[in-house]
Amino acid sequence: MGALPGSASPRTDGLQLFDRHHWPVTLRRGPVVLSPIRRRDRAAWERTRQANLAWLRPWEATLPPGAPTGPATYAGLLRSLTRQAREGRMLPWLIFWDPDPGRTPSRLVGQLTVSGIVDGSASWGQVGYWVDERYAGRGIIPTAVCLAVDYCFEVMRLHRLEVAIRPENVKSLRVVEKLGFRPEGIRPRYLHIDGDWRDHLVFALNAEEVPGGLLRRWEARPTT
Repeated sequence: MGALPGSASPRTDGLQLFDRHHWPVTLRRGPVVLSPIRRRDRAAWERTRQANLAWLRPWEATLPPGAPTGPATYAGLLRSLTRQAREGRMLPWLIFWDPDPGRTPSRLVGQLTVSGIVDGSASWGQVGYWVDERYAGRGIIPTAVCLAVDYCFEVMRLHRLEVAIRPENVKSLRVVEKLGFRPEGIRPRYLHIDGDWRDHLVFALNAEEVPGGLLRRWEARPTT
């Protein structure tokens, strides 16, 4: 796993983690690839977002009245995310599905971002994700979340990761349940989503809860 300068630490699950964080970094497990958002991905990103407007709208962050507007273009979004990534405050990945490397083009199927990263005595961040409706249910998002969590815990040395999900988002709730995130209750009117302040359920993992790595635990789960 990973493509970073520095010495790698071997793992029994076949992945490699590196001794220090440096952006950009690409992570892969099988056909699932987490790749830093780049200028060249604009057309694929816009096409995928447009095709999934109705699918994503109930779960999409929006700005409350009077809030400063964010980037209005892909180029502006890219600049903002890349700056925060280089400052160590965010990990903005696109998710690609690449079942046959080197023979067929990878397909952009979603996005995963670790945001709000704080070091020091907090050492935590928040994980958010979305997937193309046509690729939902294939195990892509659980694998992508595992890659991100293991990187955050084992390379960035974060201690805690949170996922906040609307109670109505059954599919996303299933992801954190399958991965063993710990439920911590409801936060009323927590985030501005789809035009209003919405309640969210919060789930979390601490590093010591997955000492062998989340991906290893996920792949070792019973499949029957």
